[in-house]
Amino acid sequence: MVKMRSKIVAWIILSRPAFHTVGLLPFILGTYLAYRWEGVFNGQVFAWGIGAVILIMLSTYWAGEYFDREGDAISLKIHSNKFAGGTRLVPRGVISARAPFMASIVSFFLAGVIGVILQFIYKTGPWTLVLGGIGALSGFFYSTEPVRLVKRGLGEVFIAFCYGWLPVAVAFYLQTSRLDPLIHWIWLPIGSSIFNVILLNEFPDYEADRATGKKNLLYRLGYRKGLILYQVMNLFTVMTIVLSPLFGVPAKVILFFFPFVLIAGYVSIRIIQGAYREPKKLEMLCGLNIAVNLGTSISYILAYL
Repeated sequence: MVKMRSKIVAWIILSRPAFHTVGLLPFILGTYLAYRWEGVFNGQVFAWGIGAVILIMLSTYWAGEYFDREGDAISLKIHSNKFAGGTRLVPRGVISARAPFMASIVSFFLAGVIGVILQFIYKTGPWTLVLGGIGALSGFFYSTEPVRLVKRGLGEVFIAFCYGWLPVAVAFYLQTSRLDPLIHWIWLPIGSSIFNVILLNEFPDYEADRATGKKNLLYRLGYRKGLILYQVMNLFTVMTIVLSPLFGVPAKVILFFFPFVLIAGYVSIRIIQGAYREPKKLEMLCGLNIAVNLGTSISYILAYL
């Protein structure tokens, strides 16, 4: 019984439940926009969609545990940042390396089954499988060889798209079978802020990534240019929210986002001051960075209440 409980706890940790919020909130936003703009809400479609999103994220995270195991073993010796270096369960020997990869494949195909159900049983539209497939394939091959987007300097861009435009657009599409042009604006701060989440989370793993040839964006840019890019994207996040009312978003979105502007500003200032060099301070900034991303989706939802 104790051994079984330990395995269950290990798989829960391996699944990173807290990190599912960055994918689920944009999906909830897209569903809510369909309800507010079109007066449409199908609870069963929403539930199946949420299930698919979770499965795609599980597939992504579990594949990463397998293909990043060498770098995670190095990170285990360098830092304890909970936002970088994976869950460390594989290098610690708590979970066999093969288990998460096999689970990733199963999750990938189960997400595909849900896509078939949504398109052909619930008649959500002809682009359902295409849109879902883009997300599933991008997530699976983010870490998986031989594609391994994360080592090609493209991983961060795909993350911005798949955790920004895609969940908002797909959620709206599943309910309405169409896309609204305003979605193409609303996703921008969500995408840029999650881009920054990934970029900042790469700082603690910089040495491990160099040692294993994981040529992500920070590896290619180096610390100095990476810090500049972070500041640019942080400013872009704030500006796209502030300009949202010009494109039809209720102006009160700015009011709701204001606390997160303060958080984004604080993170930027601390980074300029060199806090990224201190492990504990960097870990705190990584956490605040995620709060800014979640705040973008929350602000849009509140703006339309």
